Amino acid sequence: MKIIKFLRIAFVKRALGLTALIALAIPAGAVATAASASAASNNSGRLFITSAVEHSDGTVTFPLHQGLSHGQPVYYVVTDASEGSVAALMGINTAQKLANAANTAGVEKVSINPDGTIVFPATVNFSPTPGFTLTPGPAGFPPAAASPPAVGGPGYSPLIQLPGGVVENAPQVANNTGQANKVVSIDFANMTVTYKETDGFQGGKALRYASFDSSDPVAAAIEHVTYAPALNSLPTLNDDSTASARASLAAFTNGQTGATNSNRQGLNSAILDGLAPLNVLRWNPTQGRYSPIWDAHLTQWQVPLAQRTLQTDFGTIQNLADQGTVVGFNGTPQGTTFAAGGIIVNCPIVAFASS
Repeated sequence: MKIIKFLRIAFVKRALGLTALIALAIPAGAVATAASASAASNNSGRLFITSAVEHSDGTVTFPLHQGLSHGQPVYYVVTDASEGSVAALMGINTAQKLANAANTAGVEKVSINPDGTIVFPATVNFSPTPGFTLTPGPAGFPPAAASPPAVGGPGYSPLIQLPGGVVENAPQVANNTGQANKVVSIDFANMTVTYKETDGFQGGKALRYASFDSSDPVAAAIEHVTYAPALNSLPTLNDDSTASARASLAAFTNGQTGATNSNRQGLNSAILDGLAPLNVLRWNPTQGRYSPIWDAHLTQWQVPLAQRTLQTDFGTIQNLADQGTVVGFNGTPQGTTFAAGGIIVNCPIVAFASS
């Protein structure tokens, strides 16, 4: 415990200094967990957030951090950092593209107390009015009615900028208004939180990610996450390059449905079947263009239902778009250009699924 306390104080001193790389109060055990964990040598079952522990029931346990907002405790997790040294020490993803979010309206600039506690200017209402609503539309998606289970206050963003300039993905999961919808349990004694994962795909492989926030209230309702409109201010719409804070994700709107259907996929299935939409992410955390901030490409099939097969690779979907087999969704039968539509979801990748 003395070693952990020393490290925490050292981190704070560095954060308040000129070369701030690390500025976070790390709970007891987090450093040891990150240092002792090792990822698989191949991608099958690879755990990217090495400070996390996955469970067979589709949940994951993260180290829990306590901060302050307006004098009240807030609890959050950290999943990604723009600095590789910070990420390595904490056992989280390196997402260098998050550096592009610094000093924009899409991040929440935080301060640090002398004891290492992060102070957030804004927090989340986990019991908003109206409450959580998700009513299927005639085709499932778009929903007939939707309101998110949690709403970020003015200025809230899961992306925080530390005094030294490092940007971290630090979504809040609990405070005195309640807890995030996907929280399964919180252990305040051991400072851990267990959270529901979401299934998806990247590069033809099954993966699991943790969905925390969305810039759109309907998407937040479908994902069961916090509505955080500040994310819309992140650079840059429809830009997947290393100059952007965003990465590309394809979300089908009219795929096949049915819980036991091997070709099930889409937001319509998520609403009607109550299962993951099986979104397709373009990058993973080993790649320099990875970001947990996904620019959703709403994707509409233009072929008969039987031909709408399960897709697992973003490049393949882009080829289908080039052929006119899929288009962008805009609420019309003909659709629109396949591109990001201005909906962001904060979904850090936790692991590839075991083969």
